[in-house]
Amino acid sequence: MNEAPAFRALQRAGVILALLATALALLVVLLVSSGHAVGPALAALGRGAAGSTDAVLSATLVRATPLLITGLAITLAFRAGVINVGAEGQLLVGAAAATAVALKWPTPGLIAVAMALAVGAVAGGAWAAVAAVLRRRFGVLEVISTLMLNFIAQYLLGWLVRGPMQEPTRIYPQSSTLAPATHLPLLVAGSRLHAGFALALVLTAVLALYLARSAAGFRVRVVGANAAAALSAGRVDAAAVAFKAFVLSGVLAGLAGGVEVTGVSFALYENLSPGYGFSAIAVALLARIEPVGVIGTALLFGALEAGAVAMQRDAGVPSVVVNVVEAVLILLVVAVDRWRARQVAAQAGA
Repeated sequence: MNEAPAFRALQRAGVILALLATALALLVVLLVSSGHAVGPALAALGRGAAGSTDAVLSATLVRATPLLITGLAITLAFRAGVINVGAEGQLLVGAAAATAVALKWPTPGLIAVAMALAVGAVAGGAWAAVAAVLRRRFGVLEVISTLMLNFIAQYLLGWLVRGPMQEPTRIYPQSSTLAPATHLPLLVAGSRLHAGFALALVLTAVLALYLARSAAGFRVRVVGANAAAALSAGRVDAAAVAFKAFVLSGVLAGLAGGVEVTGVSFALYENLSPGYGFSAIAVALLARIEPVGVIGTALLFGALEAGAVAMQRDAGVPSVVVNVVEAVLILLVVAVDRWRARQVAAQAGA
């Protein structure tokens, strides 16, 4: 009875290994074509991602944390048939709201952190709700609305750190530094790994159980598979299910912003996110929009980004080379998925 799941697991592992081999080969080609020494560059990449315990804890896992949470946000939306490409804006709005709360009410203990994270999550959900209402009420494509809301959130953040939330000296375009009481506790002393990573793992388990074991999660999967069939055969309110999934996706992205502020940056500033919300789309797609799979892909992208920083610092290779590799990985995954879909359709037709 367990042969089919075991076979699928082996097949998935084979695909992941093939993708990793392709990524490595592409990276080598890019290094050679750009005139960089392959050996030192790859050595720097490896050291930055996993060359030491500190590299793993303080670089790879820290960078993987926002990718994991936003990857879960994208996964939930995609499973409901909602193309939410606005996680970046939702993350920024969540970070701004969490910072505002942490600065205004720095209560003692973990209460301050919990308040900041909760408000950040609500803000992200509210930002996603704008696009959700536009989709449900006026039929506006969420791809367009969420993309535009990303720009609005970015410029809103720029105005905040140069205006009402700027630090007292008015010299730097950032907020004041958060009080230590509003920082997420560290998981490992002497490292930068904070409790946000543990929270991300808990959220992964919760979302996986929600989609697999709950009636609400079943409705999400049914609507994502075929909204019309869900409405006619199952009497599922597809619009309501998609709306709720859309908003909850924003809640997760906003929470990621709160985690980043209270766990890493400890202040709000421009360029807070190096594109976590956009990379999350890649993370979710590589995981085939499966919550548990997002852990592996988030770690992969976290390692690549941590290694890219070290590669640029130690070997003089621009970090954008790794971004090219990530983009090609996404194209390969999409192509493989399309090929599989055609194979299934051909077998069904036969």
